[in-house]
Amino acid sequence: MAQPAVRPKKHLGQHFLADPNIARRIVESLRLPDGVREVLEIGPGMGVLTQYLLENPAYQTSVVEIDQESVAYLGQHYPALAPRIYATDFLRQDLGTMFPGQPLAIIGNFPYNISSQIFFQVLANRQQVREVVGMIQKEVAERLAEPPGSKTYGILSVLLQAYYDIEYLFTVPPHVFIPPPKVESAVVRLTRNATEKLDCDEKLFFRVVKQAFSTRRKTLRNALKPLGLSSEAMSGELFDKRAEQLGVGEFVELTNLVSGQLA
Repeated sequence: MAQPAVRPKKHLGQHFLADPNIARRIVESLRLPDGVREVLEIGPGMGVLTQYLLENPAYQTSVVEIDQESVAYLGQHYPALAPRIYATDFLRQDLGTMFPGQPLAIIGNFPYNISSQIFFQVLANRQQVREVVGMIQKEVAERLAEPPGSKTYGILSVLLQAYYDIEYLFTVPPHVFIPPPKVESAVVRLTRNATEKLDCDEKLFFRVVKQAFSTRRKTLRNALKPLGLSSEAMSGELFDKRAEQLGVGEFVELTNLVSGQLA
């Protein structure tokens, strides 16, 4: 496999996809719900996904890329895209300023080392981000889509499933990347569900979920002790369970129980 024109940078977690068929399949996984007409690609690299995104007149494509070498390459090879190349760190961007009042779809071959942070940024912008199609480490993809009861079900599983329907689409082998990663990759699709707001204090919900999984082998009675709840407040059956056994609805119920005690 020929070396790419842009050098993949280890510190940025770059693994450039080199298979055009897989690239096209990823782009075709976009469904554009709720009249979405803006698509933001994270970390386009040399534009293997970008070239197919730009073919579709149903939406306008923008990209955000922190690697200046990639930015220069994209500007040279896709001149029509130049006004919509954001040479910056996605994690530091305000999507409301970039796309004021616009529903948004996000797509990308996400760097493994920041994929979780990307999803937390999606959560922070959940009213605007209606869809995400991302290629991530297979293990992380499985975790996001797992139902309660699995050992890999965790904080991001609960928080994302509260607001998004999550589909594991397909697995991608290491040899189609330059350089090949040491693990398999997978593509997932997140579609914003009908939940505009949870039936609880949402900030407390995030706090309770994170605290519950901080010591995931313990029962919730022990895991939630740092919240300062009384023994009497944690006498219910729900507190006999471990975090990985609870679905979103039960975490909402748990948050309301905690909220009643903190009030």
